[in-house]
Amino acid sequence: MNLYVLRHGIAVESGMPGYERDSERPLTPKGKRQLRQIAAATKKMDLRFDLILSSPFLRAKQTAAIIVESLTLKKQLAFSDALTPDGNPKALIRQLNELKPVPENVLLVGHEPYLSRLIALLTAGETGVAVDLKKGGLGKLEAESLHDGRCATLVWLLTPQQMELMV
Repeated sequence: MNLYVLRHGIAVESGMPGYERDSERPLTPKGKRQLRQIAAATKKMDLRFDLILSSPFLRAKQTAAIIVESLTLKKQLAFSDALTPDGNPKALIRQLNELKPVPENVLLVGHEPYLSRLIALLTAGETGVAVDLKKGGLGKLEAESLHDGRCATLVWLLTPQQMELMV
């Protein structure tokens, strides 16, 4: 399985008036523009996803929607509470392992520090490894099978700026 990990784009700052709940913070106009560039880069890299699994938080949903629109993948979009900032990696791994048929390419859209801890867990077997996933950053992991612990290889990790240079 190829796991692609995408951090949501630039969002309204936490605690801004009108956005007291973290789950309701939207992408900023700059964040949306940047995500369109990132979506164009994913298209140029010829990335295809059998499933896009997103956090249900607004900024992640908007991020996933921009990717879905760019790649025309509406039927492949689903949401998981396991991808929220306080989500449970074991629950996510269980959810992915229960998918039938097993998808070959999955895009996970979520938040920090959760996504970095997930990358560390799957590649090093523990969450203490430092991974710096920027807003809009995209990484690729390869795994023969998923389980709680070291089971994947980090193939690449791209910053938004690197992806913008591709288009």
